[in-house]
Amino acid sequence: MSGHSKWATIHRKKGELDQQRGKLFQKIAKEIYVAARGTDGDPLHNPALRAVLEKARSNNMPKDNIQKAIDKATGANGGEDYESVRYEGYGPNGVAIMVDCLTDNRNRTASQVRSTFTKKNGNLGTDGSVSYMFERKGVIVTDKSIDEDTAMMTALDSGALDFITNDDSYEIYTDTEHFIEVKEALEKAGTKEFITSEITFVASNLIELDDEAKEKVLGLVEALEDLDDVQDVYHNLSE
Repeated sequence: MSGHSKWATIHRKKGELDQQRGKLFQKIAKEIYVAARGTDGDPLHNPALRAVLEKARSNNMPKDNIQKAIDKATGANGGEDYESVRYEGYGPNGVAIMVDCLTDNRNRTASQVRSTFTKKNGNLGTDGSVSYMFERKGVIVTDKSIDEDTAMMTALDSGALDFITNDDSYEIYTDTEHFIEVKEALEKAGTKEFITSEITFVASNLIELDDEAKEKVLGLVEALEDLDDVQDVYHNLSE
């Protein structure tokens, strides 16, 4: 199969991502803290922590930063009290947008998210208004260090749901249960670089827009991503 989506552009956007590494690592550290809090910090006993650590590694988060976040969570007496909050709404041209946050002040976060939607010509919706359009899946994007047939058979034989060949990458989708198994199989087969590997939400159907309309939607997405309490922004815009 061949195709194009936002995952295929990640490799080309690495330079842009590097400019925001500090902020990105802070967001991931918060996720690690929440996943590890109240546990022994061992990812083998904690699937949620294991998934976040995969995300951290795929974004080249330094090991010291990762360990500090785990140590802070497992050794903390009190400390931050984050809660997960999700906001749903629509961007320009009816694009579905789902925003996941970790916050210690729900009122502050709600106000910031609502204001950003309004300023960027979007509309905040009610709970459940768009979440049904997304499925939780594992997403693995790799370089082409192994040939296509080997990569495809390795991924599918280890439980992948779909395999897509892009110009400079392979894009693999899994269910949440087979995510680690597929990634490890690809590593054993000789894959050298994982451009991204994480469990995330994937839109069931994508909306095609012209460049001008697309820029307006992406402007909203980027503004939401810049908010400190926002962890992830999902949308169904075809990129």
